[in-house]
Amino acid sequence: MEYRKFNHTIVARIDKGEEILEKIKEIALKENIKLANINALGAVGEFTVGVFKTKEKKYYSNSFEGDFEIVSLTGTINTMNNEFYSHLHMSAGNDKGEVFGGHLNKAIVSATCEMIINIIDGTVDRYFDEEIGLNLFKF
Repeated sequence: MEYRKFNHTIVARIDKGEEILEKIKEIALKENIKLANINALGAVGEFTVGVFKTKEKKYYSNSFEGDFEIVSLTGTINTMNNEFYSHLHMSAGNDKGEVFGGHLNKAIVSATCEMIINIIDGTVDRYFDEEIGLNLFKF
């Protein structure tokens, strides 16, 4: 991975074999990012995404392997209990144009991932909401 910071924007290249969530955390900790939004595209050979079933308050995950193009990767960096926290969703398409996506749990880059991180001045922490079963923004 390599990246460059321009004022409040980071442009990153995540390389073949690297795991996207790990690299986001690495950048956020190194640059002391407390609040940001993320957008990316690229290619992955292995990824796991999930869906939260609200009635059950439980995530269900699906894993995929093969040649996939990231159609959309978007999310946030913020904090929970003043520690690093990220929340990302990803959709990726195969060679038939079928797209699979959801809450991102894991993604291994197969060629490259081009990422833009827009840093926002400030902090927004999270808390666990018992009723909903998710970690929500705490203002």
